[in-house]
Amino acid sequence: MIILAVNAGSSSLKFQVLKMPDETLVASGVCERIGLDDSNFTLKYDGQKKTFENPFPTHKEAVDFLLKALVDEAILPSLDVIKGVGHRVVHGGEAFKDSVAIDQAVKVAIDDVSDLAPLHNPANLMGIEAFEKALPGVPQVAVFDTAFHQTMPKEAYMYATPYEWYEKYRVRKYGFHGTSHKYVSQRTAEILGTPLESTKTIVLHIGNGASLCAVDGGKSIDTSMGFTPLAGISMGTRSGDIDPAIIEYIAMKENRSIQSVLADLNKRSGYLGLSDVSSDSRDLWAASDKGNEKAHLAILKQAKMIVDYIGAYVLAMNGVDAIVFTAGIGENAPETRALVAKRLGFLGTEIDGKKNQVRGEEAIISKDGASVKLMVVPTNEEVMIARDTLRLIG
Repeated sequence: MIILAVNAGSSSLKFQVLKMPDETLVASGVCERIGLDDSNFTLKYDGQKKTFENPFPTHKEAVDFLLKALVDEAILPSLDVIKGVGHRVVHGGEAFKDSVAIDQAVKVAIDDVSDLAPLHNPANLMGIEAFEKALPGVPQVAVFDTAFHQTMPKEAYMYATPYEWYEKYRVRKYGFHGTSHKYVSQRTAEILGTPLESTKTIVLHIGNGASLCAVDGGKSIDTSMGFTPLAGISMGTRSGDIDPAIIEYIAMKENRSIQSVLADLNKRSGYLGLSDVSSDSRDLWAASDKGNEKAHLAILKQAKMIVDYIGAYVLAMNGVDAIVFTAGIGENAPETRALVAKRLGFLGTEIDGKKNQVRGEEAIISKDGASVKLMVVPTNEEVMIARDTLRLIG
């Protein structure tokens, strides 16, 4: 059975073609710069990479082109073999605690929480509607970044702010990267050979955007991102947790709007802000190795924040079986993993320097016999989308 896993952005459309249930990647690609004159389409399959220059005024034209390319390039014999399309949707608010088959009521509900993700949900809806028109009758499924975190207890997701903010404006912690946290925690239990229902895992999704999640028995009980992806640990360009009074303070000192200061916290902070070098982990390590103190500080700051959250999550779950690194930095930066692991001595675990040299592969990187496993598990959100789509279409 062929399932498409789709991630629609405001001017892009990423996709994977997967053969299910064996989860084989058949092809992948991206339509970029949708709505602009120089839009293009990249397709990867059978070790090949092809790029097509083509105008895509809207997502509809992009979808039509990619579906035609799948047949023209003989990747699929016809579009009839596509049995379902799974869509990444960033925000489901409190309405969705799981992935769901899409109907008109679901689309209305996704639109209803668009004010919580104004850059993402409208684009996700455009992708959904484009595929509905291109593949009439093919089931469409919404897989929400926020759904996995709907199992958090109220004391974890509520803020100590006026309760009416929650009642009127839905102000609470939602968390993100849920599809990644779900996949990695499930795969961790499989690797360890332990029942998911009795496995305590802390997932460290560390990329340009980063979040941590405490997963107890397969359920998220807390996560570091909050009402928006700005909260939590420091990231490539995001500050992570700060004293909120700083926003007004800087706005007054520099005669700027709150929106302007928030833009700095989202786009000019984190690695980039502290180091004044780059938002890329590789650049910071290179600069640090040459004696750049600010680059080193940016690395240390993130490591401290990660370990602070790990400590809190160990207490929240009354223990932990595995601490798992994933996403771009987590999967490919041994030096970052070693820096974090060095601060986890209280858990009685220690990283194995040789095992830690792995990049982009599944591995247990703690020393033999450690009661708490340190692991690397590459995330695969597209497979998780395909799994949920297959489950919901039967």
